Amino acid sequence: MLFNSYAFVLVFLPLSLLIHRGLRRAGLDRGSIFALTLLSLFFYGWWNPVYLLLIVPMVLANFGVGRLIMACRVPRPQVARALLILGLAGNLAVLGWFKYANFFVNNVNALFGADLYLATIVLPLGISFFTFQKIAFLVDAYRGKVDRLDLLEFSLFVTFFPQLIAGPIVHHREVLPQFRQRGEVMPNYLAMGVTIFAIGLAKKVLLADTAAPYASAGFDAAAAGAKLDCLAAWSSALAYTAQLYFDFSGYSDMAVGAALLFGIRLPINFASPYKATSLIDFWRRWHVTLSRFLRDYVYFSLGGNQRGRIRRYLNLLLTMLLGGLWHGAGWTFVIWGALHGLGLTVNHGWRAVRPRLRWLPETPGRVERRLGQALTIFAVVLAWVFFRAADTVSAVEMLKAMAGMNGVSEAGGNDLRGLVLAAGLLLIALLAPNTQEITGYTGPSEADRSDEIMARPGVTLWRPRAGWAALVGAGFGISVLSLSRVSEFLYFQF
Repeated sequence: MLFNSYAFVLVFLPLSLLIHRGLRRAGLDRGSIFALTLLSLFFYGWWNPVYLLLIVPMVLANFGVGRLIMACRVPRPQVARALLILGLAGNLAVLGWFKYANFFVNNVNALFGADLYLATIVLPLGISFFTFQKIAFLVDAYRGKVDRLDLLEFSLFVTFFPQLIAGPIVHHREVLPQFRQRGEVMPNYLAMGVTIFAIGLAKKVLLADTAAPYASAGFDAAAAGAKLDCLAAWSSALAYTAQLYFDFSGYSDMAVGAALLFGIRLPINFASPYKATSLIDFWRRWHVTLSRFLRDYVYFSLGGNQRGRIRRYLNLLLTMLLGGLWHGAGWTFVIWGALHGLGLTVNHGWRAVRPRLRWLPETPGRVERRLGQALTIFAVVLAWVFFRAADTVSAVEMLKAMAGMNGVSEAGGNDLRGLVLAAGLLLIALLAPNTQEITGYTGPSEADRSDEIMARPGVTLWRPRAGWAALVGAGFGISVLSLSRVSEFLYFQF
């Protein structure tokens, strides 16, 4: 079930909210958790009921392993470590089979001239996200960071439908305490939830989907062997840059907004990444929860920056290679991860060298920051070519066309329209306030006071007032009327 569908917006979400509020109002707080878990499983099974036979056993298995790890951690640390390895291996084996088995077989055939055959395996929705979520939980259980564990709460932690399909990748400590809260959801949560959900829906339906045809035109032509001119290639590359931004940002907003309706504050997953002044800054803003996972559970586990500069750069590269492979079983994603790993290495190297250049000011000035922003977005756009391309050959052809090797332009009207549209959307991304700046949403890291979800004075534009209600309602209505051209979110394929 898609967030941007009539079934979700007009039936599933309102019905789920009524059930949840009714149970909370009746004082049946545990009942509301149980109902929300069943609704989340129904939401997941809507796509393909057979994969409930995957996610439910995985929930039970990880719960059991987590309980055993917690019980053995102090009296029998060696047993706890063995259980952790078993749990991690099990989760990675499931992810590896569904996501990478065909990729592995195809590469073995290509390298050794073998004729191995494996039937096409359908990738279950959200498996990359909820697998990483459970891996983080098991590691935290081993590290003694899980204070208590309840099967019902854990089941909802894994399956909670706003974040189940495409994130954010949620830590147990962020949401489990919230599941234990009692009473009705505060009105401010409801108002802000509707607002953020409506903003996300508008981003997806009105902006991302508008850019999609222009992005697909060039990449599909390159995959078919066509020689694009420079204008056509840049039009598609920039259109995809804009499409991916508003598609993923829109999903992240809708996930946060939907969760707020149930009184749950999910972590911020998107914070104006195209405003970044460096690749380091970009990865603090883009897919924030994935960056956090890669840092805390991969980069630090490899040694981080504690074993010398060369090892630090190698750890960065390995981490980003894994991040690229996480996105998809293809060499284009591996190359994309490698490009960002190399870029981060250069970025960290520059930060180490810059203080020694006495002719530069102690802190970057306005011109240097703007130059850094321009270089960052340029590098990001070039890397997105591999991220979007059907294969490495078409990605290279796209880059050659962008470099003008096939001519500058054949004066195609559609290409020019795509370029103008992409430029307009990217200006919105660069200049407009993001959803957090508009609404003041701060995620789950703030104190658990009902008024903390409201922004600090001077930050927020939005207020739960009649004028804003009318504006949000109008935007939501226009978006719903545009749902006839429903399309999947791009991150569903990962």
